Amino acid sequence: MTDKEKEERREKASEYNASQIQVLEGLEAVRKRPGMYIGSTSVQGLHHLVWEIIDNGIDEALAGFADAIHVTIEKDNSITVVDNGRGIPVDIQQKTGKPALETVFTILHAGGKFGGGGYKVSGGLHGVGASVVNALSTSLDVTVVRGGKRYYMDFKRGHVNTPMKLLGDADPDKHGTKVHFVPDPDIFRETTVYNVKTLTDRIRELAFLNKGLKISIRDERAEEPTEQDFLYEGGIKHYVEYIDEDKEPLFDEPIYVEGNEDGINVEVALQYTDDYHSELRTFTNNIHTIEGGTHEEGFKRALTRTINDYARKNNIFKEKDENLSGSDVREGITAVVSVKHPDPQFEGQTKTKLGNSDARTATDHVFSEHFAKFLMEHPALGRKIVDKGSLASKARMAAKRAREVTRKKSGLEISNLPGKLANNTSKDPKISELFIVEGDSAGGSAKQGRSRLTQAILPIRGKILNVQKASMERILANEEIRSMFTAMGTGFGSDFDINKVKYHKLIIMTDADVDGAHIQALLLTLIYNYMRPLLDAGYVYIAQPPLYRLQQGKMIRYIATDEELEQWKAEIPASPKPNIQRYKGLGEMDAEQLWDTTMNPENRRLQRVKEEDAENAAAVFDMLMGNKVEPRREFIEKNAQFVENLDV
Repeated sequence: MTDKEKEERREKASEYNASQIQVLEGLEAVRKRPGMYIGSTSVQGLHHLVWEIIDNGIDEALAGFADAIHVTIEKDNSITVVDNGRGIPVDIQQKTGKPALETVFTILHAGGKFGGGGYKVSGGLHGVGASVVNALSTSLDVTVVRGGKRYYMDFKRGHVNTPMKLLGDADPDKHGTKVHFVPDPDIFRETTVYNVKTLTDRIRELAFLNKGLKISIRDERAEEPTEQDFLYEGGIKHYVEYIDEDKEPLFDEPIYVEGNEDGINVEVALQYTDDYHSELRTFTNNIHTIEGGTHEEGFKRALTRTINDYARKNNIFKEKDENLSGSDVREGITAVVSVKHPDPQFEGQTKTKLGNSDARTATDHVFSEHFAKFLMEHPALGRKIVDKGSLASKARMAAKRAREVTRKKSGLEISNLPGKLANNTSKDPKISELFIVEGDSAGGSAKQGRSRLTQAILPIRGKILNVQKASMERILANEEIRSMFTAMGTGFGSDFDINKVKYHKLIIMTDADVDGAHIQALLLTLIYNYMRPLLDAGYVYIAQPPLYRLQQGKMIRYIATDEELEQWKAEIPASPKPNIQRYKGLGEMDAEQLWDTTMNPENRRLQRVKEEDAENAAAVFDMLMGNKVEPRREFIEKNAQFVENLDV
């Protein structure tokens, strides 16, 4: 960087001062109702604290003043986040009469992202930021370097402990903010232990979404600390390559377009693969809009229109009135759509659906203009894309005919429930549960032991079809899959209707072994690809049957894990000698035991499945069943050590 460039940067940095810190309301309610501000006080809320502080550093990067963020999980499970942005302002904020640094950390909704002067575009869903992290931490300290000076202050549970003080001079070319906080165990009672994989996955994603920004994570808790750096100059283009690393791409590298319209920045990267399924991830200001929204609608509309226009102009269609549908042109596509919007409006059940109509227009215009030009400049690739869509169209029509025939032959209608299904008597979906049970034996016990009012049982035999690599004709020919579609009453794929759902709990109940895990993954892959709204609604669960039955005299305990068993062994008296039974499968339990341990709402353990859980299951099967041998070999070599008592 030249001296002139440094001087210009200093001048711009000086414009970011206390006048740009806007105050909206106080902080008093945060500790009383933390869930309102971070979603929950579970492990998800714990990690949300980190996202809030990282978002502040990314805001500086989006404004052009930072290019590096470093996250450290300290030995005591506290977190340190350092960015090389301008540094939080330290002059007096006019409305509060206090230093802006103190204002940012003690007053809710105080920050540069509210007044319009600090940031044109900012990340984060709620903008609650530093003050909420401070309120929910046992202690927090912050160091700011700006204007050739170093400043410091610290807090206890949201209150000032050490007022802001000047530590001394600093290199005038150095600048940035360092935040260190300790999550409060009185708030996060479930756990204050950070999961390095959760942090790493999100940090990698943020690096993909912000090209040229280096984000590092270091874990100091291990004997030998680990550190990973993420920097992607290609941004979401590299993100698509990462998603497709176990798939066969249709062409050498992803298509990438970028443009601006009315202050909205639009980026799209896409690749076609030999897969049957589409993978579309959309983001707004780095927020994963899992429910889609207007930017997704704009992309889909532009993709379908542009490919059809290109095919007609170049006489590729054989029939005069031929037209590809949206699902046709998206078959086998992997795409990432990322928009940066100055004033995003979110809606939907989880507030992660973009509602701005101008985002639809901007995404449509920017993508269609660049994509049409790309197709004209690369006619061979354009032909490949159209041909793949045409094949998908023929398969769709064949599947439609097969679906109609299958319905007639098998009774795939709402009025004809599967013969294996033992339905519950209540017609209220809110209290109704459908158990998908592995094996006829366990299914028989479940039918005998269930609550007939609320619990329906559908036994399945063996492993269902892997839908990742199957056509719709093969899928509908599978009796177990047809039974699931029919029992839920929702339809599937593009015909899915969440309003017709018969059960608000779909519970997968399999043996606690390798085969059971395999069946779980296959079922989750099916749900992810053809009944995904069930995941968004939070209707999918996995039952947690016990591994052991421990009996000592009249005392009987059911044990879920090996760790829990060892704990019980250490705590129970030595006499009389306990009898320990390890369950090999659900079929070893009688109806009463299955009810007591796995089905009774008062005792059972259920794990709610999130979209990313099913997405991971689908990705693993994509890799295990794919054409590439090397990733499969690496996975098996890496995970074989964790498989015990495997029957060969």
